[in-house]
Amino acid sequence: MLESSNKCHPSLEVIGGAVDEFLPAFKTLHLPYIPYPFIAWNRHVETIFAAFFRSRPEVKFRRECLRTRDDGAVALDWVSGDDRNLPSDSPVLILLPGLTGGSDDTYVRHMLLRARSKGWRVVVFNSRGCGDSPVTTAQFYSASFLGDISEVVDHVGNRYPRANLYAAGWSLGANILVRYLGQMPCHVKLAPFLEASKYALDAFIESFSCRLAGAISLCNPFNLVIADEDFRKGFNIVYDKALANALCKIFKRHALLFEDIGGEFNIPLAANAKSVREFDEGLTRVSFGFKSVDDYYSNSSSSDSIKNVSIPLLCIQASIFLQFTLAFLANSAENDPIAPSRGIPREDIQKNPHCMLIVTPKGGHLGWVAGGEAPLGAPWTDPIVMDFLEHLEQPKFSGVVSSTSLI
Repeated sequence: MLESSNKCHPSLEVIGGAVDEFLPAFKTLHLPYIPYPFIAWNRHVETIFAAFFRSRPEVKFRRECLRTRDDGAVALDWVSGDDRNLPSDSPVLILLPGLTGGSDDTYVRHMLLRARSKGWRVVVFNSRGCGDSPVTTAQFYSASFLGDISEVVDHVGNRYPRANLYAAGWSLGANILVRYLGQMPCHVKLAPFLEASKYALDAFIESFSCRLAGAISLCNPFNLVIADEDFRKGFNIVYDKALANALCKIFKRHALLFEDIGGEFNIPLAANAKSVREFDEGLTRVSFGFKSVDDYYSNSSSSDSIKNVSIPLLCIQASIFLQFTLAFLANSAENDPIAPSRGIPREDIQKNPHCMLIVTPKGGHLGWVAGGEAPLGAPWTDPIVMDFLEHLEQPKFSGVVSSTSLI
C-alpha cells in the first residue's frame, strides 16, 4: 500500500466526523486538485465534455431482471464471467447511476472496471425504465421511493452471504442511496421487545439493519428544493430540458401502462414535459402520493438523512462555496450546476462520526476531468473511491457490517 498522508491539500475542502478515521486511507488527498486545462475552466464545458467525450470502456454484462414485491421490475447488470472467476466472498459493489442513467454511462463503467481490477464483484442497478430496464407497472422510480433499493440490497446480500456489500451512487442515485442509509430508525424503543423472546428481538433488529458495510455519494443534490431552484436558471435550463427529454422517451415507450390511469395524473403534461419539474408534476409526485411537486422535493431530499447514517459514508462534491463580495464572481462558487453547494448538509456531516465530505474546487456535474487519466479517462474521483473501499475491507472493518443504533 502506498504511503498516505494525514493532511489534505488546501485546494480541497475535507470535513466530517470521520475525517480522523478515514483520512489516512487516501493516497492522493495531500496533492493539489489540478483541473485539466481549457476543459475545466468552465463548469458547463466540463460537464458537457465528460458527458459526450469521456471514453466508454467495453464491458460484457449478464443481465438479471429482478421482480419486485409490487410486481415491478429492475435490471441488475453483472459483469459476465465473474460468477465463475471470483470467490463467493469477494466484496460486492452496487452502483446506482443518476437520473435516467444506467450501465451504459461512462462514469459507471470506469468505476466498475477500477473496482473489478481490484478483485471486486460489481453490479449496476438500473432503475425502472433506465438502461432498458423493463417497466411492468404504472409506476417509475423516484427520489422518494426506497423499496427497490431495499430489495436489490437484500437480493444481492442473499446471493453472496459471505461477502461485504458496498454501494456507490451518483446524482439522483446518490440521493436515493443516502436516503436509504438514513431510513434505518435510530431511535426505536425496544421496550416492547425486551419481554419478547430472543428470536423475536433478533428478527426485529435484522429487519431494520443496514446490510451495507459502506457507501459513497457523488454529486448528490442533497436538497432537492434548492437544486430545483437552480435548475431553472440560466444555462442550467439546458440540462433541465435534456433530462426532461430523456424522461419523456422512457415514458413514451411504456405509455400504454398509463392509458386509463385517471386520478390526479396529468399524462399529456408528463408525456410532453419541457422540464423535470413538469414531468414530476404530471406523473412522479402523483405516483408516490405527494400533494405537490414542492412537497415531493421537500420530503425526498437526502440532506435530512445524513444525521441518521450509521455506516461509513464518503461524500464527494464539486461545489466549493467561497464568499465573494463581487456579484459577478458569485456564480463561480457553485461549480456543480445540478448539485448546488449550499444544499450540502455540512453541519450534519461534521457531527456524524461515520461521515466524511470531500469538496473539489472544480468538476462540474459528474465531470471531475482531472488526475492522471484526464481528459478522456476515468474521473478524478475513481481512485479516491477505491482508496476508501479498500480501507473498509481491511481487517478492522472487514466482516463487520454496522447496524443502526436501536435505542
